Amino acid sequence: MNISDLNAGDRILGQFLLADAKKGVKDNGANYWSLILQDNTGSLDAKKWDYLPNDEEILVKGNVIQVDGEVLRYRNALQVKVRSVEAVDQDHVDWSRFIACAPMSVEIMKDKLNLCLDAIKDPDIATLTKAYINDFLEDFLSYPAAVRNHHDYMGGLLFHSLTMADLAVNVCRVYPVLNRDLVLAGVLIHDIGKTIELSGVRGTQFTLEGKLLGHISIGHAEFRRKAKELGYFAIDDIPEEERAAHADLAKKKEVAVLLEHIILSHHTKPEFGSPVMPATREALAVAMVDDLDAKMNILDKAYRPIDAGTSTARLFNMDDRYFYKPLYIQEGGDPGLSLQDLADDLK
Repeated sequence: MNISDLNAGDRILGQFLLADAKKGVKDNGANYWSLILQDNTGSLDAKKWDYLPNDEEILVKGNVIQVDGEVLRYRNALQVKVRSVEAVDQDHVDWSRFIACAPMSVEIMKDKLNLCLDAIKDPDIATLTKAYINDFLEDFLSYPAAVRNHHDYMGGLLFHSLTMADLAVNVCRVYPVLNRDLVLAGVLIHDIGKTIELSGVRGTQFTLEGKLLGHISIGHAEFRRKAKELGYFAIDDIPEEERAAHADLAKKKEVAVLLEHIILSHHTKPEFGSPVMPATREALAVAMVDDLDAKMNILDKAYRPIDAGTSTARLFNMDDRYFYKPLYIQEGGDPGLSLQDLADDLK
């Protein structure tokens, strides 16, 4: 039975990917396990209240395990009470059963990415954006956007960026004062540092760089490296009194710095991880689009397991609020702009 099909009262007996495993301590001092079970249809919190000597060897994050348990409803969300776990031979695992994928094929996402890149008309913005993305393209096509928060599935990083591109195209139509090339480039590059911050698709966790630097700092450093490599800061090597005669080099530097600013400010505030706050229209637009798409995806996950007419559990990444799932008003189902729609809009 898939996770998406589970209901309270169901017994589960099958294999699941262990997306996370943490030891906890009960009030009486005894240990227990807090787990996240995953298959390609979703994930579910689980608790194993007894702590056995061989649990350490079996409950390894990123491994597939055999689980016997019961599905309960706790604080209006489903949770598995685990009775027992067994090890599984990892060499004979069909990983496609356990790793959730973006709701769009890699081929279509790649076509959509190329469409967006080709729509950037300014040659300086286009050249730098394409070169930077190309350095990380393989991982950009497959990485999740987070360990658990939003778009935490294979291809989630690119899907998030492309959904932002859908939004950005419409925002720039409503507010034509925005430089669409900068906004489009910004939404495509803003999170590429996550390809170094995160370990990959299976058992995603933070790397050493991810823990100590974070994707914003990483992304900025990698972008600055590429910009310098392509000569976007060449004007800094010219004596100051001669720089006025090199408007083309001055423009290249401004382009690079404007895009760096978008990367550094897209979380809007220092307490959210951005060392600077948005200080251009384009940076503000990217930050707001990023926040909107992330929060809509968080709510998608929170609504999925609950019934209409009820509320989610408190969502810590949404100001610790409950969200109500309407009983009579149906949710929409438009997956976003098609390739043809986007092509038409980008003309």
